[in-house]
Amino acid sequence: MLQTTLCYLTVDGRTLMIYRNKKKNDVNREKWIGIGGKFEHGESPEECMLREFYEETGLRLTQYRYRGIVTFVSEDWCEYMHLFSASACEGEMHPCSEGELRWVDKELVPELPGWPGDKVFLKLLDERETFFSLKLVYDGERLAAAKLDGRELTFT
Repeated sequence: MLQTTLCYLTVDGRTLMIYRNKKKNDVNREKWIGIGGKFEHGESPEECMLREFYEETGLRLTQYRYRGIVTFVSEDWCEYMHLFSASACEGEMHPCSEGELRWVDKELVPELPGWPGDKVFLKLLDERETFFSLKLVYDGERLAAAKLDGRELTFT
């Protein structure tokens, strides 16, 4: 089971996003996503998220929250993604080897090309203060089913 982290840093109404356009065989190629990556041996979710954020951006997060866990399921893979939001950082941003980093107006983030399930958890990040468990089932790149805290979720 793959374990990853993903973090959305929002400062002054803008969210730091990465357009994944540099790696050839990237499952997220040509999609906009938050900042994150795979766990290394022995890391906690917070340690992984902080390391990945720094490696990909050069920024050190100073205020962040663990918001939820997202279980991705498809015929070919299964992943637990630990989801974070952040509101402050320090340091200077550097180029990312995995894609183009860009500050985007927060309200425009759900409209960027990405995975359909991303819109579901982005909405939860905006509307919900409590920790959540979200299961997203994909058929190829199509979102086939979703459950929030164990209950079927309708989505459009």
